[in-house]
Amino acid sequence: MIFKQLTAQSFPTKLRIIGLCLSFLLMSIAVFGLMTHKLNFSIEFNGGFITEFQSEQPLERSEVADSIAQILGKAQSQGLKVSSADQHHFIVRQNLDASGQSEQGWFAELNQTQQGQLTLLEANFIGAQVGEELLEQGGLAMFSAVIMVLLYLALRFEWRLAVGAVAALFHDIVLVLGIFAWLQIEFDLTVLASLLAIIGYSLNDSIIVADRMRELMRATTQPEGPNPLGQIINQAISSTLSRTLITSGTTLATIASIWLLAGPPLAGFSLALFSGIVVGTLSSICISATLPQLLGLNANHYQERDKIEQCEQMLMP
Repeated sequence: MIFKQLTAQSFPTKLRIIGLCLSFLLMSIAVFGLMTHKLNFSIEFNGGFITEFQSEQPLERSEVADSIAQILGKAQSQGLKVSSADQHHFIVRQNLDASGQSEQGWFAELNQTQQGQLTLLEANFIGAQVGEELLEQGGLAMFSAVIMVLLYLALRFEWRLAVGAVAALFHDIVLVLGIFAWLQIEFDLTVLASLLAIIGYSLNDSIIVADRMRELMRATTQPEGPNPLGQIINQAISSTLSRTLITSGTTLATIASIWLLAGPPLAGFSLALFSGIVVGTLSSICISATLPQLLGLNANHYQERDKIEQCEQMLMP
C-alpha cells in the first residue's frame, strides 16, 4: 500500500514516505536488539555497593579503577564503575555477583597502597529488591506519562493525527532504548529521567506540525491538485521547519556541552537526550505528519467536524 502511495507524489512527499519506511525499519532493528541483547541495567536496578571516598593526594580515575580491579580480581571486578568529580573525590559502584554478594575488603587494601591517605566518606548497599522497586516505579512513571499523552491527543486531534503522534512517540522511545541495548551502555536512573523528557519533547514537535496541518485543512475550502493533502502537509512542515530546527539546534548544543564537560556520570543521560531529540525531530516529519496521510486523512474530516461543533453550539440553550 505504501508503495502505491509513493507513485504520482511530489518529491517532498516521496521523501516523507521513504523516511517513514526507514523509521519503521530502524524501529524493528531496535526491538530486535532489545530482545537479544537486553538493557544493561546499572547498580540502581540490579543491586550492589556504592562506596565514596576522598584522597589527600591527587589520583587519576583510571589509576584508581585499575588498582581496585587488580585487588578484586577478574570475576569480582565485573560491573565495576569508578567516577570522580575531581582528582580527590571518587565514587565506586560495584554490582553484585551471581551469588548475590560482593567483596568489600578492597578499600582497606587500597588504603594501604596509598599510605593511609584515603578517607572513607560513605558506603551504601542497594539490595536487588530495592532495585526492582525502582525499576517498577520508573516504568509506572513512563506508563502514566504515556496514558496522559494519549488522553490529551484523543481530545485535541482527529484520530488519524492522534495515531501519527502516538506512533512517533513510541518510535522515539524504542529507538533510544535500542541504542542502549545494542551498545550495552549502562541504563541508570538518569537515563530513565531522560526518557520522560523525550516523551514531552517528541510530543511537542508532533503537536506543532499537527496544529499547523489542522489550521490549513480548516482553511482549505476547495482542494485543488492531484494530492491536496500532501500539499497541505508539505506546507505545514515548511512553515514550522525553521522553528523546529532552531529549537532542536539550541537544545542539542546545550546537551552536547553537558555530554562533553559533565563527565561519565551524565554521559548516558546526555546520549539518551541527544539521540531522542534527533530522532524526535525526524519522526515529527516522517511519522506524525505522514502516517495520517496513509490512513486516509483529508481536509473534509476537519471541516465536517467544525460543522458538527457549530450545530451543537446552536442547539445549546
